[in-house]
Amino acid sequence: MLTILPERVQELRRARGLGRSKLAKLSGVTERQVARLEGALPWKGELTPGMVQRIAAALQVQPETLLGDQPLTEFDMAAPPQASSCSCCN
Repeated sequence: MLTILPERVQELRRARGLGRSKLAKLSGVTERQVARLEGALPWKGELTPGMVQRIAAALQVQPETLLGDQPLTEFDMAAPPQASSCSCCN
């Protein structure tokens, strides 16, 4: 069974300047699932490898960082450059 470190998700999300709703949109999970991953709500269901991969991609880190297999680095915590997008894609 996979387990994401709740404090890592929250810390990385905040470092990226993302709200829960934006992270949910970027990763394809619900806002409620993001809240559960951050420990704000009890977890229901099973965390899938695909979900871990999508959240890691949205936060621009390796999945192992979310799982606690790799330590957080200064590079992980640095806000990545904002991609330019049109007003219709926000």
